[in-house]
Amino acid sequence: MGVIMEINYTEEDKYNQAKKKVENIKGFYSNLTSYIGVNIVLIFINLYTTPNHLWFYFPLIWWGIGVVFHGLKVFEVFPVLGKGWEERKIKEIMEKEKENKNKWQ
Repeated sequence: MGVIMEINYTEEDKYNQAKKKVENIKGFYSNLTSYIGVNIVLIFINLYTTPNHLWFYFPLIWWGIGVVFHGLKVFEVFPVLGKGWEERKIKEIMEKEKENKNKWQ
C-alpha cells in the first residue's frame, strides 16, 4: 500500500541535477587520469629500482578496484548506488514516517 509521489522539477532543478551529474563524471575522469598517470610512474620506479621485487601491482589492483566502483556509481550501472535507489529509499522512509505519525493520532 504505497503512495506514488510525483515530483515536478523546475528547469532550475533539472539544470542543477544535470550540472551535478557532469561534475561527477568529470570527477571520475580525473580519478581515472590520476590512476593511469600515477601507476605508470610507479611501474617505472619499481622496474628501475627493484626489478627483482615487483610491488607496483598492489596499488594498481586496489586503486583500480576503487576506480571501477567509482565508474559504476557515476554511470549508474551499480543499482544500489544509483539515483533510482535513492529516490525509492526516500519514498520508503517518508511512508514509514507518515505511518508512524498516523498511529498515534
